[in-house]
Amino acid sequence: MLDSLSCRQLIRKPAVVSEGGIVVSQSRLAAQAGAAVLAAGGNAVDAAVVTSLAVGVVEPWMSGIGGGGLLLYRDAASGQVRAWEFGMRSPSGLDPADYPLEEDATDRDLFGWPAVKEGRNLRGATAIAVPGQVAGLAAVLEELGSLSWQEALEPAIHLAEKGLPLDWFSLLQITQHARELAIFPVSAEIYLDQGLPPADLGSHRCLPNPRLQETLMQLASAGPRDFYDGALARSIVEDVQAAGGCLSLDDLRNYRACEVAPLLVRHGEAKFHVLPELNGGPTLARAVQQLRETWSGGPPDGAFYLAVAEALRDAFAHRLEHLGDEDGRRGPSCTTHLSVVDRQGNVVTLTQTLLSVFGSKVTLPGSGILMNNGINWFDPRPGRPNSLGPGKRPLANYVPLLGETPERVFGIGASGGRKIIPAMTQLGLLLGQGMTLEEAMHQPRIDVSSPDMVVMDPRLDPSIRAALAEVQPTSEARAGFAPNNYATVLAVLREGGCNQGAVDPLHPWAEAVSEEELGQ
Repeated sequence: MLDSLSCRQLIRKPAVVSEGGIVVSQSRLAAQAGAAVLAAGGNAVDAAVVTSLAVGVVEPWMSGIGGGGLLLYRDAASGQVRAWEFGMRSPSGLDPADYPLEEDATDRDLFGWPAVKEGRNLRGATAIAVPGQVAGLAAVLEELGSLSWQEALEPAIHLAEKGLPLDWFSLLQITQHARELAIFPVSAEIYLDQGLPPADLGSHRCLPNPRLQETLMQLASAGPRDFYDGALARSIVEDVQAAGGCLSLDDLRNYRACEVAPLLVRHGEAKFHVLPELNGGPTLARAVQQLRETWSGGPPDGAFYLAVAEALRDAFAHRLEHLGDEDGRRGPSCTTHLSVVDRQGNVVTLTQTLLSVFGSKVTLPGSGILMNNGINWFDPRPGRPNSLGPGKRPLANYVPLLGETPERVFGIGASGGRKIIPAMTQLGLLLGQGMTLEEAMHQPRIDVSSPDMVVMDPRLDPSIRAALAEVQPTSEARAGFAPNNYATVLAVLREGGCNQGAVDPLHPWAEAVSEEELGQ
């Protein structure tokens, strides 16, 4: 393949350092909304919930109230780590027979599953799973926050009133998926101009979604249960079923976010907390456990990358065989992450998603909600651990991580599908052994999200790439966001009573925002 991009361009984003709280997000606007909450006296959970709701409005292709997520929280006073799971579930009325396979074909989305006829597991109402985002955010806010649910929604409502900012980056996202968005009338109405991507970026142009603003206002006044057992729930179900999906009122009524015991794994003095069960946490933990025997610390040299590659190859081989995930494509990032550290040192790390970019591509006409395509997480082939079925949780890939050493605490996460697990393994190990946040965020990485290949950033030293190539099947791919070859990482860190925040230097919207900045 011809590569026309410059080899000499250097891009950096310095870490933000502050005595006050810091929010990191893939959207500067959402991070500012969360930082404003900290500046007004809110805590890390308040800021995380506000940022989560806001980013679903201004980065709709990644997440929103039509999706789900995972959250970890560390209490500064007690050191206790708590975890919530609010991922998607398949509808109870789903029939696997409604997803017949095409012969000798694979889909072109994230996982390279055998293709389902008409892409019924990828797009449209038949791809929609039960969303958990509202339930999860409401549960955590009620347990640990100081804001009311209505107050937490106010920034998202204001952003929805203005609409999605249209610049070259948001236009790129729309253009890449315009053909599929055009199939669904409400999505086409919002994101396209006469069936085509918007041609005129203009000055401060935005794409409004007034129905979503009205829905957020209704959620604020009626409360979060309205999404699951109220007028909004009825609207959602009516729209999904009218479009051919099987989501039911009972599916929504019976949904509950779950607090779960975090999974802990150690490496040297570092402790890493992830979520258990059907996400990327157990695979990361397995890799770190193996690295305890093969890498005791040191600089990110050839020995480090060789050990990481071998551990991740073993962990992914186990994942694919026993957990049911399947070898995937190097598709686009389809998730968003945010982390918060407040002035007291409480930390939240939260990853949320619609699964594919723009999810199912279906925007509901009654509510303006862009819905997930969580059914695509399931293997459409029968008889496997992750096979498609009714009322099931799928095997997901995202991995929010809370790390701690005697000197520091950090909350990290990423978007990027299965590439999240290798990215979090490397970043966690580097921060866990004391590398500065800014250095760690700019350190080139490898991707080992398949047991068959190690993908190397060409910015790595030639000696490292040569060492890997001697013992592993390797290829090279640039770091970037289109395609996203190594995941988009974001992090907060607290050390010596001082907070830091940093984001992927190559992501054009991602930003770390401190509460102090808002007063300048």
